[in-house]
Amino acid sequence: MAEDGTGVPSSTKRSRSDFEADGLKPNNGDAAADQDDETSSDDEMGPQLPSAAPKKKRRVLPHEKLYIQALPSSARYSKSLMHKEQLSFVTLTPSTDFLITSSVDGVVKFWKKVVDGIEFVKEFKAHVGDIRSVSVSADGRSFATAGVDKSLKIFDVITFDLLAMLTLETTPTAVCWVHNWGASSPLLAVANEGIRAISIYDGRGENQQPIHVIMGLHRRPVTLMSYNHVYDSVVSVDDGGMLEYWRPNGSYEKPESVFEYKSSTNLFDFKKSKSVPASITMSPTGEQFSTFSFPDRKIRIFDFRSGKLYRTYDESIETITEMQQAGTGLQQLEDVEFGRRLAVERELENPSVRNKVNVIFDESGHFILYGSLLGTKVLNTLTNRVVRVFGRDESIRAVNLCLYQGQPQKKGVVTISMAASANPLLQDAEARDPMLVATAAGKVRFYLFTNDENSSKSTRDIQNEKPRQLTSKQAPAAAPISTGSAAILHTTFGDIRLRLFPEAAPKAVENFVTHSKNGYYNNTIFHRVIRKFMIQGGDPLGDGTGGTSIWGTEFADEFSTLKHDKPYTVSMANAGPNTNGSQFFITTEKTPWLDKKHTIFGRAVQGLDVVHRIENARAYKEKPEEDIRIVNISIE
Repeated sequence: MAEDGTGVPSSTKRSRSDFEADGLKPNNGDAAADQDDETSSDDEMGPQLPSAAPKKKRRVLPHEKLYIQALPSSARYSKSLMHKEQLSFVTLTPSTDFLITSSVDGVVKFWKKVVDGIEFVKEFKAHVGDIRSVSVSADGRSFATAGVDKSLKIFDVITFDLLAMLTLETTPTAVCWVHNWGASSPLLAVANEGIRAISIYDGRGENQQPIHVIMGLHRRPVTLMSYNHVYDSVVSVDDGGMLEYWRPNGSYEKPESVFEYKSSTNLFDFKKSKSVPASITMSPTGEQFSTFSFPDRKIRIFDFRSGKLYRTYDESIETITEMQQAGTGLQQLEDVEFGRRLAVERELENPSVRNKVNVIFDESGHFILYGSLLGTKVLNTLTNRVVRVFGRDESIRAVNLCLYQGQPQKKGVVTISMAASANPLLQDAEARDPMLVATAAGKVRFYLFTNDENSSKSTRDIQNEKPRQLTSKQAPAAAPISTGSAAILHTTFGDIRLRLFPEAAPKAVENFVTHSKNGYYNNTIFHRVIRKFMIQGGDPLGDGTGGTSIWGTEFADEFSTLKHDKPYTVSMANAGPNTNGSQFFITTEKTPWLDKKHTIFGRAVQGLDVVHRIENARAYKEKPEEDIRIVNISIE
């Protein structure tokens, strides 16, 4: 021990003032002891005043600003493009960057995403009548449509070509690609009207019969299906509001990676509310899926693995009206404008429209986008806040949506060293080009929301289709049916465009057009091919002995000034004078010896390379060894 000057040992315990003089603090034990001494003296018996409740921490999504910057910045649409009839669906293909639009008249259009917009690629008259359902595969390479004409059309996205057609006995209600990346063969699931079973087809369209039929999964007809490529699973919905999980291979039963018992999920929520989902969309991560249902008009977000309800958002007319009256809505509208928008909102209850309504995720899976009375909302599902509204001041009610958030390649080469450099001139090449595409209720246009905030209202609506308005005097002139001036043969080798001559051969053209519209030629083959001469088809039997005219009997020849003096002439095949039925041929050389023997009713003007490919196909006794089919024929 240390000693002081008196020789008395000094204590090693130092006072608080000594610590403070040395710029130190007492150790924790001393501080705790002091605190105990202070609090012990204040202890009292009896009730105490409540302590202040801790403030709730506001949920914060990390990097929210970056996610929002990856969305289009303009609240107004920058461009709109047309179909001839009202739009049904808009679809963006993952990885391949195509926009595919479809309309109620059965038309499908392919557009390619390019820098600062889209470019038109190709148009198909895929169906006679409305398109009930569309689906794009997880790899973005296959696209399918289901129409009220009881047919399915299968497209190759990369080559933007029609590959095959499947003819069904009943009207399809839902179609869904159910194969993953790198699958050896594509699989297409189809649900039909009034049937509880789900049919699995070969997605290449080579077999008209399903390779498997799932029975007993649903007790009512299936109306919706959506594929989760992360879990290799499908969620299907029937018209009673029941949801089921199943694998598209093996036993076709519920996957093992999800909930064990359905009773532990919230999948019965639709049955309880007596509502049916109109759409199902999987998040990019596969961990969630969203639904929009009628008649309760609620958006529900489920956790995929557990089947538990994560979020519910009420977009019912009753709730919207109450918020408008109370002034608590996202935007206060004038009474007249609110009434107009409410009338449009009620039109969505129409069965022909409600299956077009959808809710989509952004690429992060943290935000959902959906059309509403106040515009297209972007909602953060973690914070439950609306972070952006597209089309707030536009006179459109968005219905079907799709979102692009990629970086289309620009013309030019950027090397690795250039990309790694800090050159500010290259920053523009790395900038994103987001685009939101929306259809609108009762509109023949689809609308593009981009980063272009300077588009002019007078030039943004593009007239890419001819106006179809007819005066009362013009209407009778357009009355003749079963005729046309052009046709497109959609074959398994490609498209062949024909010019028709109704003035020169009215009966032959009427016969050909009517058969085409009725699907008579669908899936028939080119049964006779002779090099340096012609290719022949139109026989439903496929052997050259079948086929009848639309009148049920053979019809007379129609000879005119037209001659077989050039290749690509389209003529009726026959077995002698006045024996025309349904068969026709396209010449590949001059064939003057056929003049006054076969009725000429058209000429091929495009797709001539396709004609020669068919002509040069390997054949045995004039019949191609591999079937070359006419998928269908479009009339213009």
